Amino acid sequence: MSYELVICIVNSGFAGEVMDAAKDAGAGGGTIIRGRGTAAKEAEEYFHITVQPEKDVVLIVVPEDIKDGVLREIYKKAGLETRGQGIAFSMPVIDAVGLGDPVTKEEGQQE
Repeated sequence: MSYELVICIVNSGFAGEVMDAAKDAGAGGGTIIRGRGTAAKEAEEYFHITVQPEKDVVLIVVPEDIKDGVLREIYKKAGLETRGQGIAFSMPVIDAVGLGDPVTKEEGQQE
């Protein structure tokens, strides 16, 4: 099975909205990391937003076939037009363990 890593960066305190949206689209869970953002004044003026330095970074690994739905739900509930002012994107997961079928001894599992 192929997986995607959905990454969403939102204003601090809005990670719950991101996770609720992702779960509504079929995601099982995620990891929240606290962060601090920076932005040039020109970026704030271009996007017509005030950039808050404290951020929540939400990492969610999902099956590739639900990735688009997860991104859509996150955008609706925590995107730039909301108070969360979130951005979200995805990246392919090349290798992963612990997400699907267990690795067998024949595939390299050590005792």
